[in-house]
Amino acid sequence: MSKRLAMAPEHEASGGVLVETVRQGGRARQAEPEDIEIVLKTHAALRSAMHRKAGGLVDDQHQAVPVKHAGQHVVGVKLFNWHGETGITAADMNDSTTQTSGDSRQSWWRRLRGGLSRTSSAITAAITDLISKRKLDAGVVEELEELLIRADFGVDVAGRIAGAVGEGRYDKIISSEEVKAILAAEIEKILVPAARPLVIDGASRPFVILVAGVNGSGKTTTIGKLASRFSREGRQVMLAAGDTFRAAAIEQLKIWGERTGSPVIAGAQGADAAGLVFRALEAARAQAIDVLIVDTAGRLQTKAGLMGELQKIVRVMKKLDPAAPHAVLLVLDATVGQNALSQVREFLKVAGVTGLVMTKLDGTARGGILVAIATEYRLPVHFIGIGEGVDDLAPFGAREFAQALAGIER
Repeated sequence: MSKRLAMAPEHEASGGVLVETVRQGGRARQAEPEDIEIVLKTHAALRSAMHRKAGGLVDDQHQAVPVKHAGQHVVGVKLFNWHGETGITAADMNDSTTQTSGDSRQSWWRRLRGGLSRTSSAITAAITDLISKRKLDAGVVEELEELLIRADFGVDVAGRIAGAVGEGRYDKIISSEEVKAILAAEIEKILVPAARPLVIDGASRPFVILVAGVNGSGKTTTIGKLASRFSREGRQVMLAAGDTFRAAAIEQLKIWGERTGSPVIAGAQGADAAGLVFRALEAARAQAIDVLIVDTAGRLQTKAGLMGELQKIVRVMKKLDPAAPHAVLLVLDATVGQNALSQVREFLKVAGVTGLVMTKLDGTARGGILVAIATEYRLPVHFIGIGEGVDDLAPFGAREFAQALAGIER
């Protein structure tokens, strides 16, 4: 949409809007004229709201959406103001390695607190409302447990935390700050075993990372961010565009390759993914690449045929290197809530998942799902993502995550 569509000069001069035929499922269909009219009316309604100010727009959970960088979408004529920040194009992406570690750490803490604000606000507001009305008793503890279950912490974790709050405190006044401190401490205890970094074994060249997940979980963007991180560490990275079902995924990976100086092995849309990955591994070995990151097509964990294709990719890799893939990262979208548990279960069986990346924690009020997953599966959580920028994916830390989730200030 960001490119001007070809129009006859007389139509362009009159300010016309080109409506192109759209093909879907082999059938051609013409866009309805009413759709264009709706778009124009919407533009008029939103134009002032999107003029570089926070609070002009709200999301589906009635949280203010800041619009920091205004741009223009062009479809025949200049039509839309837009928030043009993505993982590839964000103007404020920070690829610099000159930041001091202290500044970087503080910056990440601020982004983490902001990213988890939906979850922490929902929890802390409910806690304050709950305990401000009466002394702590069995009823309050039970309501606290229900609150944590609604935030997707899971029944076992919710019961454990609620029990810790109530222990030795019945019939006493307890402040919301005390409850938040207990909440953070209990979450940290659960997450400490899961907070393990992704270690790149230099003896395995290339170190192959297979990235899997369902549609829309953020796999390709995560790969780009990981490539950027590894490149800054001085490693030679190669990307394999194993998502051959979506042309957009191939193009997106090529853009990340250009940004990070990483060669990209790609084929035509619809090509055999396993064959492409085989060629990528051959090329990575021949070029003495340090890290090969393999993208895969998004697939629902309930689709046996698609999951079988993922198994095929793994089998083909092992023909060249019996140890490959050396890491299998499952990218999870935090906004799906409890469904993430079944994703972990199925991908673990099919692809032998070795670690997790949790994305879009800034887009949900149910960030407790990461705690539930860590409790049930005890897999390493290597990275978490709380935004679109390249620096919004960072190694997972149990204490800072627990404190941010509980709404504790530093």
